Amino acid sequence: MNKTSAQSERATQTFSTNVILVDADHVDDVVLNLTANFERMLNRRLPKADLPRWLNCLALDGGLRPGNNAIQVIFLYKKENQALKHFVPAHYANDLDGKAFTDSLGEFTLHSAAVPELSSSEEMFLHTLDELLKSATTERLMIVGNMDSEETAAAIKRCIAQAPQQKNITLFAMEPVAGRGFMQEILGYSLMNALGIKGSEFA
Repeated sequence: MNKTSAQSERATQTFSTNVILVDADHVDDVVLNLTANFERMLNRRLPKADLPRWLNCLALDGGLRPGNNAIQVIFLYKKENQALKHFVPAHYANDLDGKAFTDSLGEFTLHSAAVPELSSSEEMFLHTLDELLKSATTERLMIVGNMDSEETAAAIKRCIAQAPQQKNITLFAMEPVAGRGFMQEILGYSLMNALGIKGSEFA
């Protein structure tokens, strides 16, 4: 991964046309559970999830197609967790923040931010989501929040429903989610791909 484009984008304090917003602690827990379940089912060890591969799958599920796209990824995490436990690369400060990589979809620029001490993960996530929904530059938004929490899920859906600007929004969750103003995709499919799980293994 390289630094230049990601750091330049962050310096402008603007959001990209395409943004992936991730509750990093939540998705790390989801991968832990998936790994435990599928290792029993497949009777083999699974590697840690390939982060760039996951982001590529996520962007595809969010409607992006190959081209010269600019995709900004924002990871929000609790301050005590300095790295993802079940992905590679993992360390927020050393491996992710300010880095970028390019694949068939375009350039992914990565940013990570710790939850401030006087705030909660939910508050920071909702605040960032609100800023993205108000952004004049962001057209496509892919959201990976803690939809397992009824309270957080309701707050996320309420925030989307009240968005002042119309956007292409995809909400990712492990179970189907009802609501208006967004499309929905199952989070597990992209994570299974990133873990190297193939459909043929279930035949």
